[in-house]
Amino acid sequence: MAINRFWVLGGEYTSTRFDELIAGTERLFGPFGARQEAERTWREVSERHRPQCTVRFSIVEERALAPAR
Repeated sequence: MAINRFWVLGGEYTSTRFDELIAGTERLFGPFGARQEAERTWREVSERHRPQCTVRFSIVEERALAPAR
C-alpha cells in the first residue's frame, strides 16, 4: 500500500507576488504521514511569521508511487 507524505515549505519572498524566495530563508518541515499533522505545523509556523507580509508557507503533498507490476 502506497502512503502519501506531506511537507510544509516556504520562507521569505522578495515581494508579495511570492514568486522568488530570498536565499537562506527557505524552511522545510516534514515529512508528515497525515495532512492534519502538516496543517498543525503550517498553522504554528505561519502564526510565528504573521507580522511579516512577505513570508509564506504552503502544504505540499508528495504522492507515493504505485508499485511496479
